[in-house]
Amino acid sequence: MASEIAERFMQTLQQVEETGDVEMLVAMFTEDAKLSNLAMLEPLSGRDGARHFWQKYLSVFERIHSKFTNVVEGDGTAVLEWISHGTLPTGKPINYRGVSLIETANGQVCHFRTYYDSAAFVPHNTHEKPE
Repeated sequence: MASEIAERFMQTLQQVEETGDVEMLVAMFTEDAKLSNLAMLEPLSGRDGARHFWQKYLSVFERIHSKFTNVVEGDGTAVLEWISHGTLPTGKPINYRGVSLIETANGQVCHFRTYYDSAAFVPHNTHEKPE
């Protein structure tokens, strides 16, 4: 069973994906939180960074829904495995999976890192013949 903060994070992210309003998720982060993903050279910082991170995430999709498949926790850290299904702004369906790590302090997220199958975002030309 997931801890209260991991459960709240998963439920809040799903609400954000439904509504497009990132503020309830931003409120879960500390003032000096660090957020990063595979596409970033440097982490974003603080609640403004969290706001930018989650707005950018939503902007990649026309719609998206994450389903959490496994949670492993210990000592203020939760590892969340997930599968996401949605549609890109081009109308192309997308399905991809990944892992997010959240580190918490005093009931808030202080570090968020996510690793995902970035190949799902690479356009594939089905008309090319392999060499």
